[in-house]
Amino acid sequence: MELRHLQHFVAVAEDQHFTRAAERLMVSQSGLSASIRALERELRAPLFVRTTRRVTLTEAGRALRAEAERILAQVRSAHEAVAAVQGVLRGTLALGTEQCIAGVHVASLLAAFRRRHPDVEIRLRQAGSGALAEEVAAGRLDMAFAYRTQADSDQLRSVSLTSEPMTVLCHPSHRLASPGAALTAQDLAGEVFVDFHPDWGPRRTTDAAFTAAGVRRTVALEVNDVHSLLDLVDENLGIAVVPRHFRHKRPALTALPLKGTGEAEYETVALLPPERATSPAARALVTLLETGGLAPPQDGPQAS
Repeated sequence: MELRHLQHFVAVAEDQHFTRAAERLMVSQSGLSASIRALERELRAPLFVRTTRRVTLTEAGRALRAEAERILAQVRSAHEAVAAVQGVLRGTLALGTEQCIAGVHVASLLAAFRRRHPDVEIRLRQAGSGALAEEVAAGRLDMAFAYRTQADSDQLRSVSLTSEPMTVLCHPSHRLASPGAALTAQDLAGEVFVDFHPDWGPRRTTDAAFTAAGVRRTVALEVNDVHSLLDLVDENLGIAVVPRHFRHKRPALTALPLKGTGEAEYETVALLPPERATSPAARALVTLLETGGLAPPQDGPQAS
């Protein structure tokens, strides 16, 4: 099994199209098709279901994709490790992050990283914490900044960044908007909620807190970005339960402490593969984060 066969297979799996994959790889379509056929012959299994519009993975193809991505990530790490020993950090840093993550200012961190390591190509992907954890574990991302969704495993480890309580945001004219009032999950029963997709860290934290309190809630307005959430609350269309640092993004809203939720705090972490599989670029970014003093104060207005 040749590495180029795996590279070609992963490209077709990502693009779901032979022509687009061939263009991205800068190979002929016939050569790409021959490479896939050779891999299928070796594995004695079809890897794709081909139609006139796109190709999709078979069950065997889905099984191979996870392993192929891990193998290619390890090969890339090996090349980068040799370059690092020679004193030059090269290659690619594939980083994932949730929006407005606490404990790190991602833009400032990446700017500092680029100044120190200009030969490293930075790729950034924004997604929910659940998806980011899966991509780091599968080798598609070198690391990610996310909400802690699971305990450490043999495929994923975490470095804690910060933790903070959840806060209720509402319009100043809302019936709950009493300055300094502390609310419980029971106080919020029956309210209209604005929240994120279930894969996001804040949503997972809130869902866990209400489940633990035995209070059912319905998310009537579901969004995928922070500013849309704040806009909806600002129009008094619902309330939101969010990490405490969100309150600085819209000072006109009323922020109220959420009590009685036990240990349901919002903990953000850097997600990494096992130490042996961590790329030199990811190690350099973690070192910069730990020693550079780049994270703004958790409660400050510049919290990302």
